[in-house]
Amino acid sequence: QVQVVESGGGLVQPGGSLRLSCAASGFIFGDYILSWYRQAPGKERELVASISSAGGRTNYADPVKGRFTIFRDNAKNTGYLQMNSLNPEDTAVYYCLVRGTWGQGTQVTVSS
Repeated sequence: QVQVVESGGGLVQPGGSLRLSCAASGFIFGDYILSWYRQAPGKERELVASISSAGGRTNYADPVKGRFTIFRDNAKNTGYLQMNSLNPEDTAVYYCLVRGTWGQGTQVTVSS
């Protein structure tokens, strides 16, 4: 059974950090590109970052460049999104997408 599960969201103060995880099962995780998306209230879902199957190439949306880092551990079938210097505009539900499968999302709230 193909499954993708995000975790690691929460409430954090501006300037803080969070690390999101995306655990995959039911397929060969290392064969696929991993992407993180986010959706803020009233807005469309947007791409945040992506990483190639082996991890050698990454791409970031302009608003998160220099603050977020996407990486993966294929041996653990897990992808990550390290988020630093968070600001209120980063508040959203964060989703991972791999092999055409979305996770359920994890809420990130940046507020003082």
